Amino acid sequence: MPFRALSRLSHTQAVFMMIAVTLMWSIAGVVSRQLESAARFEVTFWRSAFTALSLLIILPVWRAADRASGVLDVPAGKGRLQRHWGVLAASRAFWVSGVCWSVMFTAFMLALTFTSVANVLIIMSVGPLFTALLARFAIGQQLPLRTWTAIVAAGAGIVYMYGSQMLQAFAEPSANPSGLLIGSVASLCVPVAGAINWTVVQRSQSHGQQIDLVPSVLLGALISSLVTLPLAAPFAATGSDVAWLAMLGLVQLAIPCALAVVCARSLKAPEVSLLALLEVIFGIVWAWLWANETPGREVLLGGSVVITALLFNELLAWRDRNASPMPTQPDESGATPH
Repeated sequence: MPFRALSRLSHTQAVFMMIAVTLMWSIAGVVSRQLESAARFEVTFWRSAFTALSLLIILPVWRAADRASGVLDVPAGKGRLQRHWGVLAASRAFWVSGVCWSVMFTAFMLALTFTSVANVLIIMSVGPLFTALLARFAIGQQLPLRTWTAIVAAGAGIVYMYGSQMLQAFAEPSANPSGLLIGSVASLCVPVAGAINWTVVQRSQSHGQQIDLVPSVLLGALISSLVTLPLAAPFAATGSDVAWLAMLGLVQLAIPCALAVVCARSLKAPEVSLLALLEVIFGIVWAWLWANETPGREVLLGGSVVITALLFNELLAWRDRNASPMPTQPDESGATPH
């Protein structure tokens, strides 16, 4: 059974699978540009609904394979929702995590309808830094100087990128500065929600409660689709639009988010963060090649500062961890599907 084989990945296999995961995550921007008539909230509704449907089918098969291989231990007396879909109805962290996923799903697709793919992906890439910053104040984790430096540098890159674009937008009568502003704020909601999500999960795990993120993704997709359903009317999506969004639900979210959890079993958190940065590069390239979204000078310069800051922070974290082995910790990468 292929699911059972996934529970025994080597390090090299996990690296290549994580690269495949970032490729799947990165297609959202270019696919959204192929839509013909689906409106903003309708786009979010269909993608979230198809993600939920896909996970409702995939999760029971996946968890059964994990139980058979010994990766997952669920006592037979547990309820059907927990046994087959991993739903922890009594866990407050499970519900908070689900709400965070729903915010990420909704804000991400809305942001893509207001601003460029490059803008959205670059501002979302600071998720690991937001996670580290929130963990510092929420659960007392100490931040090394390299992380503080990366936070300042990434912040400066984003301020330059968006500040330059806003000034240019206000200077051109035909430009739409409100769209850029709304898209920027919506993009910012994704790493903020992701930081809250990872911090809640880490805090729960430090108190002995294990939270499986994939069932939380299912909950987030259900919440997102229910919240956006009344806002999606009147439905205007063509059959082609629905097909594209169904592909996003399955290929861009459901499958890669499950595979990312498997990869995290074999990779260290800095490795996951480094590989996740490929999503930004892939996503910008796809939009450039197939949606004619050529990134401007401000985006390239500001984005380069952000990615460089993240890259050095994760490389130094990798070096420090190899030099001083630490006990196994929850995944702190902050790399999240959206």
